Amino acid sequence: MNLIPLKKDINDYLCASEIIDFENDAVAKKARKLSGGMKTDILKAKSIYEFVRDDINHSSDINSNEINYKASDVLEKGHGLCFAKSHLMAAFLRGVGILLDFAIKNYP
Repeated sequence: MNLIPLKKDINDYLCASEIIDFENDAVAKKARKLSGGMKTDILKAKSIYEFVRDDINHSSDINSNEINYKASDVLEKGHGLCFAKSHLMAAFLRGVGILLDFAIKNYP
C-alpha cells in the first residue's frame, strides 16, 4: 500500500489543534515533568505511556458518563475513553518533540 498525504508539509499534521492541545500550559508542564531527565526518546515515551495508562482512568472503568476529548480536559478531569487517552498521549509526545522527529524521518 502506498499512502499519499494530502498536504506536502508534515507540520500541517503535527501542529497543535483544538483536540491535541499540547501548547496548553498544564499539558506542556506535565509533558516536561514526565520526560524530564530522560536521556532518550524511548525512555520519554515509556514514561508518558505509563502515566496515561496508569494514572488516567478509562471513563467506563469509573462509570463516568462525562465525555472528554481534548487532551487538556482529559488531563484536568483525570479520565477519558480510549480515543481521549490517545489524544492526551499524542499531545504529550508532540509537546516533547517525539512524534515530530519520527514523522519527519519517515514522511513520504
